[in-house]
Amino acid sequence: MVGLKPPEVPPTAAMKFVSAGMAGCIADLCTFPLDTAKVRLQIQGEVRIPRTISSVEYRGVLGTLSTMVRTEGARSLYSGLAAGLQRQMSFASIRIGLYDSVKQLYTPKGAENTGMATRLLAGCTTGAVAVACAQPTDVVKVRFQASGAPSDSARRYSSTVDAYRTIAREEGIRGLWRGTLPNIARNAIINCGELVTYDLLKDALLRAQLMTDNIPCHFVAAFGAGFCATVVASPVDVVKTRYMNASPGQYRNALSCLLALIMQDGLAGLYKGFVPSFLRLGSWNVVMFVSYEQLQRTMVLARPA
Repeated sequence: MVGLKPPEVPPTAAMKFVSAGMAGCIADLCTFPLDTAKVRLQIQGEVRIPRTISSVEYRGVLGTLSTMVRTEGARSLYSGLAAGLQRQMSFASIRIGLYDSVKQLYTPKGAENTGMATRLLAGCTTGAVAVACAQPTDVVKVRFQASGAPSDSARRYSSTVDAYRTIAREEGIRGLWRGTLPNIARNAIINCGELVTYDLLKDALLRAQLMTDNIPCHFVAAFGAGFCATVVASPVDVVKTRYMNASPGQYRNALSCLLALIMQDGLAGLYKGFVPSFLRLGSWNVVMFVSYEQLQRTMVLARPA
């Protein structure tokens, strides 16, 4: 057996809520450079950037990371980390920590098993609520990640607090919730892809007695969840990233951003940055779910008898 054993007493909703936020932060600390590379690849070639060969700065995941380190320094890989951690403490806590509670709420009384529709509905619900609460942190995170070196383009904000303040002053409160609708769509899809897939794979592995309820099982289920989530959510993720990073008035709405992307890059543009998206989301899921399961068990063991 690897890791802590499953507790006899299940963790409370509060334990799951706190564990999910902490696990999300741990996962972000481990995978943030991949997320930054994904954002840079997704916004590369936007309409406002001249489409010339010399303007193509990033090629592939390793190429993007090495270019950023060479031209902007290693610290650029973690640009926006403060907002990212703020995001996870609210975002992951709600969408992951409350998933089981919402799933139980939607499950009919007396039902022996939770159906697929109930799991999907629970995933959509917690994903949408999480976005509504954490959207400002996501906007700030994306803008920091998207900003290049000061020599190339003056940085928009001096700090995370300054970013919140400046966006609210220049773009209004609505600016902090820019891209909420595509982000709700993205995270409803991702939440279903991640949580429902993880839930189903873990149940299947345990029911078939292929694995025990511990780290190897969590690893396999989380890896499958990350791949599934990347495939279904990548198109929405690209639109969300571009729309959040856009200057005021660049796009009328998320739909116009989508149309501009397709006209410019074709359908292949919807999967820009797919490899770093999968590397990031796959590794993020593995670190997050393994940490989440172990943190829950630690809290149960630490609870006074």
